[in-house]
Amino acid sequence: MSKSAAKFIPLNVTVVTVSDRRTAENDTSGDYLCGELRAAGHQVLDRVIVADNRYSIRALVSRWIASSDVQVVLINGGSGFNRENSTPEALLPLFDREIAGFGELFRMASYEDIGTATLQSRAVAGMANQTLIMAMPGSASACQLAWERIIAEQLDARTRPCNFVSHLKKP
Repeated sequence: MSKSAAKFIPLNVTVVTVSDRRTAENDTSGDYLCGELRAAGHQVLDRVIVADNRYSIRALVSRWIASSDVQVVLINGGSGFNRENSTPEALLPLFDREIAGFGELFRMASYEDIGTATLQSRAVAGMANQTLIMAMPGSASACQLAWERIIAEQLDARTRPCNFVSHLKKP
């Protein structure tokens, strides 16, 4: 994608790590996403580690969807095919519109690294109340792949021919 002469618009973002094992001391995926967001010029409004429970995830994300400040929610973890993983089930009922291309593109890019194992990735994204929500696997390498190949450009108003910035609420 190309960059236009448009002005960069910093966004208000929250980062969620879904895990029953991660702590603030070992959450490398959350560290990575927060670092990249700040380096790009965005504001990280909140960072949370939440247990892999669909109702806890849904309650947390619902609060940010209803907020007038949060424009983007990035979620890592809880998206695998294990029985305990519930991030997609938590998020799908919240979406006003699903962004099917996010999961498709993530799996396409991931295939280059992990082959057919990417079938078990349930990366999802959607819009709710003009809030962009993107959920990816919890490994640091998956977060890096999602950031570098998809998310960074789509959170940048200068990316052409399109990005998500114009679809987001104005805080």
